[in-house]
Amino acid sequence: MTEINPKHLIDELQYNVKRQDKIKADIVLSYFFDVDKNTQKELVRILEQGPAEFSIPLLVDLIQKKTSLVHELPEIKNALIAKALEAPELLLKIIEDDAIQPKELFIRISGEIRLEQALPVLIKILVNTKVESILKETITTLGLIGDPKATNAVSEFLYSNNKALTIAAIKTLGQIGTPTAMQRLAEKLGQDPQLDVLILDIFSQVQDNISLQKLNETLGSHYAHLRNYAKSKLVQIGAKAVPLLIQNLVYDDPDLLIHTLNVLGEIGDASTIVPIRKLLHNHPDDPNVRFAAYEALGMLPIDKGAYVLASGLTDEEEHVRVAAASAIDRSLNEILVAGIKNMVRQKDEDTVKIIRSIINAQASNIFISLIEEPVFQELVINFLQKKATPDVRAYFQKLLDKHGYKDLAQKLSKEVATHKAKIRALAVDDSKMILNIYKSTLYELGCDPILFDKPADALEWLKNNKPQIMFTDLNMPEITGIDLIAKTRSIYRKADLPIIMVTTQNEVQDNEAAYAAGVNEILFKPFTSETIKQVLDKFVTSGS
Repeated sequence: MTEINPKHLIDELQYNVKRQDKIKADIVLSYFFDVDKNTQKELVRILEQGPAEFSIPLLVDLIQKKTSLVHELPEIKNALIAKALEAPELLLKIIEDDAIQPKELFIRISGEIRLEQALPVLIKILVNTKVESILKETITTLGLIGDPKATNAVSEFLYSNNKALTIAAIKTLGQIGTPTAMQRLAEKLGQDPQLDVLILDIFSQVQDNISLQKLNETLGSHYAHLRNYAKSKLVQIGAKAVPLLIQNLVYDDPDLLIHTLNVLGEIGDASTIVPIRKLLHNHPDDPNVRFAAYEALGMLPIDKGAYVLASGLTDEEEHVRVAAASAIDRSLNEILVAGIKNMVRQKDEDTVKIIRSIINAQASNIFISLIEEPVFQELVINFLQKKATPDVRAYFQKLLDKHGYKDLAQKLSKEVATHKAKIRALAVDDSKMILNIYKSTLYELGCDPILFDKPADALEWLKNNKPQIMFTDLNMPEITGIDLIAKTRSIYRKADLPIIMVTTQNEVQDNEAAYAAGVNEILFKPFTSETIKQVLDKFVTSGS
């Protein structure tokens, strides 16, 4: 076989391109795959210098002979893109010609150069082609081009039996980003958890009025995974979402109010303080709403007007009192301290509740501000000695010692009543305030409380440890209560470990999903010592 001289090939191709002699150029390129990569690159460079109508067919012919050449020699695709920009009509003819393959590559190039003229050709492909790879590439390319006129054609694939095509259609509509495209995506919500998350993610990126509205509406969804994901995205969006969220506070919908307050608290925008205070002023009937409101205020810069929080300390529900105590502790001032002192001096039933709430909230600022008040000092030391868990007692002992109250700290060094825990109870909730309430409630009921604010950590613990009962929240980020229940059931059978889902909601879908996942019973917040005791008696103490 005659040895090929790379220089001769290069010189010959240069001459052929100059004279636009396609026949002889074809002969030179027939040796393309017999030379080294550097020579191939030089041959491609020479083709790129020729006119588009001459060079494009030669480049396409090389690609058809070896489709992997596009990846092995990126210069050839770059040369084709450069020529297509010069003569886009030639690229369209190639795309329309079913004999020229790989069609996906040429479709993709039309998207990379944002070739708007390709729109009717691409839509025609969507109608006439059944090859999945070509359809997927066409849908994706329409997203790169971003022409709103493609919305209807792409929307048809939202309901395709092929999930890959549906996902491509969702992403493309997100890139088109018009109100109509967002509406089409909104209509798709609620049919597939994976797709729902993808759609909500697009809404959070587009952030137009419809997208924000749909994210906001999702807070009222019947599906926990949708609510949680929408909440996380609204928090990320931040202040831009606040005006829409504030509007939710006028509705008498406890679940919507709770989720809205959760988001507003995490966003931390000061403009939400007045609307939340107004909500509390009307004293919502649902204690979970009041809890969420105080919890949100505790996360906001509420220096002025913080006295409005004091009324929460006398709420009939312990959860609400603890949330109010936590909020007060972050915004404590002289007026608040004076008001709380007056409450404590009454030495009535409310006084005991206030003290318990301050302890459960671990409200150190309130504690130190009141410790010299005789009534408070007497009752709080007594409570810590007899009813507090060892770690809580140690926390306040260290606090007293730090602030110079050595004698009082010494009183907490000895436990007055011996606590004998017989039941190991696990509680999982992303609210640390709720976990503190679990801790004191379970401890007083004779349990050894094991607490986690992250479901993933609870699952790791469960792999090597078995409690006698487990309590879990429903709405938690990343892993929902239903997910946690299902994963726990892969470790322990229903008969071996009772699981109680504790939630603010009473949604049929959530309840059905919880029972399907393996929950033993559903308990609604706010739980009390009595309701927890009933559950313990039913599933642990009685041995049933």
